[in-house]
Amino acid sequence: MTDEYDAVVYDLDGTLVRLAVDWAAAAKEIQPIIREHGGEATANDALDLLPVAKSLGIEEKIEPHLAAAERAGARQSERLPLLEEFADVERPVAICSLNCEAACRLALEEHGVPNGTDVIVGRDSVTERKPHPQPLLTAVDRLDAVPERTLFVGDSDSDAVTARKAGTAFRRV
Repeated sequence: MTDEYDAVVYDLDGTLVRLAVDWAAAAKEIQPIIREHGGEATANDALDLLPVAKSLGIEEKIEPHLAAAERAGARQSERLPLLEEFADVERPVAICSLNCEAACRLALEEHGVPNGTDVIVGRDSVTERKPHPQPLLTAVDRLDAVPERTLFVGDSDSDAVTARKAGTAFRRV
């Protein structure tokens, strides 16, 4: 299915690997930071606290906690079948993920995908996050590709929305 495209961009977590992130433990580290800045910190999943931190202007204060949890989860990640396709695609490939770039690289390394790809756009690589099209369009641009000739492969409704907004084709796994 990838043969009809000039480039392929993959989501990471849930698509190529499954990160073993303890989001509840990360949330416990982040909740006091949010409360300290006057925010509501009742969510038990660290990713659910990210929009709260953004609204308070303190994303940079919680990012190290998120990234540490993701890096640890990358080291214990589960390889998914699509990782073989990713490693074997004979056209430019990239990763566009809500995870931090370092966790993406660690997960690929953990599963023996040497240098997986030079183009990885993580949560910390650009100012916006999926489903905003900026991360995907950045990956497409870094591949010297065009959206109309690029396939985005992901596992979520958010990935589908991202592809639609960016003008790429989409394949759900």
